[in-house]
Amino acid sequence: MTTWSGNISKMKAFAFPDGKVNYQLPIGDELIEMNTLIGKNISVEYKGQINCIHCSRKTNKSFSQGYCFVCMRGLAQCDTCIIKPELCHYSEGTCREPEWGEANCLQDHIVYLSNTGNVKVGITRHISDNVSSRWIDQGATQALAILRVKERLLSGLVETEISKFIGDKTNWRTMLKGKAKSLDLIEIRDEVLNKVDQKISELQQQYGLQALQTIDTDVVEITYPVNKYPEKIKSINLDKDMTFSGELVGIKGQYLLLDQERVINVRKYAGYCVSLHA
Repeated sequence: MTTWSGNISKMKAFAFPDGKVNYQLPIGDELIEMNTLIGKNISVEYKGQINCIHCSRKTNKSFSQGYCFVCMRGLAQCDTCIIKPELCHYSEGTCREPEWGEANCLQDHIVYLSNTGNVKVGITRHISDNVSSRWIDQGATQALAILRVKERLLSGLVETEISKFIGDKTNWRTMLKGKAKSLDLIEIRDEVLNKVDQKISELQQQYGLQALQTIDTDVVEITYPVNKYPEKIKSINLDKDMTFSGELVGIKGQYLLLDQERVINVRKYAGYCVSLHA
């Protein structure tokens, strides 16, 4: 049996050319190849210590999935506009960290459709080898980039308009209960772009024609390393159940799927100090 100990953060994930996802779990200074543990028994023990994923100081409570209270209140990446990009206030001169905003928000963003059990609209900044890690984090089995916009604020305005016709939230319980039924994202894209055509034209007039452009690309298919999906879901809470063990039957999104219908959202416990035995 091997043991790894240290503070964890959200799993790193990438898709191979065939769409299969590979996961690595950061624990301390190590990256654990999680796909190799599927089908094996693992045990996890929470040591009762949390360290901020930004400044490393000890904190009694985790905020915004891994930050201490001070960082949560001061970092631009923890501001409300990260969850609601249409509220970006960089242009008003009130960004918490203007340099961070320039490097992350004043860059091209992609508006996309994905299938996480139901079709949803979302935004992402990074797409590597045609796949965004955000699609993987949300457990999407299909995704389609539909628009490229020049900055985060504009992507939020477009997402808000499209969300009048398509949801913008992932139902994590639906996502974890099995592979989603395949959807015709091309047809859905054409329908929704037709519905928001006037709004897109208005935004182009306001921000410039090059600030918002449609993308013609193929649907991306994504598959996850799951041997068995739960029929009923029992969520593991590390703050209450400081230890758990069992067979790792799969990984999807940022969730570990264990036997006896149990799941745990790794990202929720970023900064927690744990020991993993496998």
